[in-house]
Amino acid sequence: MPVKTANAVEVDHLSVRLGDVDILRDLSFSVPLASSVAVIGPNGSGKTVLFRALIGAIPHTGSVRWAPGTRIGYVPQKLDLERDLPVTGRDFLLARARLASAPPSAIERALTRVGLAPDILGKLVGTLSGGQFQRLLMALALLADPTVLLLDEPTAGVDEPGQERWNDTVRRLQTEGVTVLLISHDLSVVMRFATTVLCLSRDHTCFGIPRQVLTPEILAQVYGEPVGLFVHDEHLR
Repeated sequence: MPVKTANAVEVDHLSVRLGDVDILRDLSFSVPLASSVAVIGPNGSGKTVLFRALIGAIPHTGSVRWAPGTRIGYVPQKLDLERDLPVTGRDFLLARARLASAPPSAIERALTRVGLAPDILGKLVGTLSGGQFQRLLMALALLADPTVLLLDEPTAGVDEPGQERWNDTVRRLQTEGVTVLLISHDLSVVMRFATTVLCLSRDHTCFGIPRQVLTPEILAQVYGEPVGLFVHDEHLR
């Protein structure tokens, strides 16, 4: 339920239980408007479950309060499609534009925002590279003009040049005032883009600015083993 707040979202005592397993327990944090939060942690720590709880896709206890007027865009880690599916980029985006009641001009603007050329509209989605398809998914999310973007490991399986183009896209959206919540295993990306970091694990959870959270001691607690991280001091916040 939206409330008056200076934050994009406020999460209080959030818990998620799937079957007999507690995935998330008593999690509380807030995300300021137009900031960026990186969610990190080992596989199975509940990162994607957290995103699904935030958008109300799975039952949970505790509260999730979004700012008034929040519009959420969600880019999943992957979307399985048959490679020979006769669907073009235009078909893909037009279907979403109709659902969002977005004008045709919104498609061109969304493509521009993610750095895709208009000729992508005529290509079958099964022929696109991993990076192109992920940016198409981003364009899909942008058609509703979201104020908040949830990005679930968006560059998984994308080559290095594709990752850099994606990172540039996210950086531009941040400068436009979009609040970004990003799941990532790439700690160098976290250091470059995150205002704050949420670390999730079964036994240790923490939330704070990168300089305070991404220390060898805390990372070892979160991942259960030493984690190497080298960045220049100017990237630390």
